[in-house]
Amino acid sequence: MARDPYQELGVSRTASADEIRKAFRKLAKQYHPDTNPGDKKAEERFKQVSAAFDIVGDPDKRKKFDLGQIDADGRETMRGFGGQPGNGPFNAGGFGQGGFHRANEGPEIDLSDLFGGMFGQGGGRGPFGGGAGGFSSKGADIKARLDIDLEDAIKGGKKRVAFSDGRTIDVTIPTGAQDGQTLRLKGQGGQGRGGPGDALIELSIKPHPIYRREGEALVMDLPISVPDAVLGGKIEAPTPDGAVMLNVPKGSNSGQTLRLKGRGMPDAKGKRGDLLARLVVTLPETIDPDLEKFAQAWRDQKPYTPKRK
Repeated sequence: MARDPYQELGVSRTASADEIRKAFRKLAKQYHPDTNPGDKKAEERFKQVSAAFDIVGDPDKRKKFDLGQIDADGRETMRGFGGQPGNGPFNAGGFGQGGFHRANEGPEIDLSDLFGGMFGQGGGRGPFGGGAGGFSSKGADIKARLDIDLEDAIKGGKKRVAFSDGRTIDVTIPTGAQDGQTLRLKGQGGQGRGGPGDALIELSIKPHPIYRREGEALVMDLPISVPDAVLGGKIEAPTPDGAVMLNVPKGSNSGQTLRLKGRGMPDAKGKRGDLLARLVVTLPETIDPDLEKFAQAWRDQKPYTPKRK
């Protein structure tokens, strides 16, 4: 039996969904097998917090857990009709003491007719599940969070994800994956009498050292030299698809933005946004003496004050 999922995550029962998500991400990062190779205790702790988040991180499951309809392992609890054990039509109070009995007055009742529609004739399927009139339920869904690179989100690819039950699965990242998107793997969840549940994988795009996202656009700072800024010319610029040659206009200033069409993030339909290159005029780390003399003469002979925006 698992511990109370709220205790596992270190949050109160009144915690918001965002607080629960933040607590899980912090613990998952701390105890992830990739962060603690060979550490069995950390691996077990990772499984525990993942299982806890599978319960209280899902609004429907959290509601059922809070109402006592499922336990901390996600298994349904057996309750009578009306939410009270033993107060339904199948207990002694429904059909007399000691079980079913035949009424003293009125026509005989064929119990197979009365219950056949509920359980199904001959062990068929009814509203309580299939197979010999018994209860069956689908296995619990399991959840995992997968951090991906921005290039993987744009182009797609394969990644390996670890689940709380110790399994690892190779997942195909779709082209144009979105931050926060959830991938559903049918039949990869927990086992149940009604069949296995699903695996739900939430994608999170990691921050990139060069590009910043603004909707479907990507923005980057592009350093250029003083001669290129003054005279213009072609320079090499990085993009998620590889380096390209970019034409810098003559007399460019820092802050000026050049647009590379179709080199940004894809939208939900796969259409690519643009890449915006913000020019940053950059001096060399060591100032050349000739450049220093030129700058001194220019300041003495042709002083100017840059416009303030």
